[in-house]
Amino acid sequence: MTNLFDPNEIRAQFPALMQTHVQTGYGMTEELAVFLDGPGGTQVPQCVVDAMVSYLTQSNANHGGAYTTSLRSDEILDAAHAAMADMLNAASPNEIVFGPNMTTLTLGISRALARELEPGDEIVVTRMDHDANISPWLLAAEDRGATVRWADFDVEDYTLDMVGLHELINERTKIVAVGYSSNALGTVNDVRTIVKWAHEVGALAFIDAVQYAPHGPIDVQALDCDLLAVSPYKFFGPHEGVLYGKYELLDRLQAYKVRPAPKDPPGKYQTGTQNHEGIAGTLAAVNYLAEIGQAYGALYEKHSGDLSNRRLHIHTGMSVLREYDHVLSAALLDELETLPGIRIHGITDRARLQERVPTVSFTWGTRHPREIAEALGKRGIFVWDGNYYALAVTTRLGVEGEGGMVRVGAVHYNTVEEIRQLGEVLRAMV
Repeated sequence: MTNLFDPNEIRAQFPALMQTHVQTGYGMTEELAVFLDGPGGTQVPQCVVDAMVSYLTQSNANHGGAYTTSLRSDEILDAAHAAMADMLNAASPNEIVFGPNMTTLTLGISRALARELEPGDEIVVTRMDHDANISPWLLAAEDRGATVRWADFDVEDYTLDMVGLHELINERTKIVAVGYSSNALGTVNDVRTIVKWAHEVGALAFIDAVQYAPHGPIDVQALDCDLLAVSPYKFFGPHEGVLYGKYELLDRLQAYKVRPAPKDPPGKYQTGTQNHEGIAGTLAAVNYLAEIGQAYGALYEKHSGDLSNRRLHIHTGMSVLREYDHVLSAALLDELETLPGIRIHGITDRARLQERVPTVSFTWGTRHPREIAEALGKRGIFVWDGNYYALAVTTRLGVEGEGGMVRVGAVHYNTVEEIRQLGEVLRAMV
């Protein structure tokens, strides 16, 4: 491998990328499928598949047994907690909670936080967020007589109204919930500043980092956030959810759990038997990201503070992928902007690519988003359409009743050549 990141060097590690697609209606040609559906879920490297198979064939047992496979299983689960702590730079593996997905984990922790809400308390949410970071707080407020305050975003600039958001945060605010990056618009938010504003009035800050996690390093200690959620299936792992929480907070809160469950975090939040093979796959996914850093991240080590070992490699690896993001974002914008009548709903200024991830949503004249996605699917190019659970976004933009938007999302295994192929097919539709 070279010191410069080249997606072609890692693509062979992803078996799904080798799938071919028969293009019906176009001479029955067979070509490699193009996966531009990353924001809905990424493909996994072979090491993740191997880890899950190995778990199921060598370590498949329930937690806490006094026999070999259960002991082996618990070692893997402990290693996965440590790996996620490294990925997020958490102070302890005991600050890592596994669950079926981000939505379920957020609903669970919102129930625990709701116990401490009183009538007149306020929760701040944004219209830029995935509904998994909105509805749980709406329900908590409804149950406890609290008030929800909505922060808006600029429908022309596609960035959060930071001035307006700051004005919403006051001495009555108890929770501020915001996304690290929009899964619809691609915008990366200044979450560090928002966390600071929340803490200035004694409020808790919850960060939905699901969309950002495959695109850049996350440091919960530097952010100083109280809670942060990610989904391994968005960063090249299996369908899992992970919640980070400051230990003192997780320890203090009264979790909704069955009586025999552990009384201490993280166990008291991990209700029931977990998806052990999925957790084993998550461990492998984190180690894969560390290998990216070992192979390509030397240039970023001087910017990694006092991190060392796997934490250092993950940080440098994600920094490498963040830099490649800018290449992918520019390529997507270059291709889409050749289409007459298209409207890209997101930042398009090439000088501001650091403010977005390569998730680009668009509407195209009177064409229905589903029609466009189906046409691309027939050509072996996989994209999303609709609202992708970012209901507040599509409603605010006035496109919810029109089928939402087409969403194209690239990650590090995608190439500029694939994006050019997308452009060619779209231009042929004109």
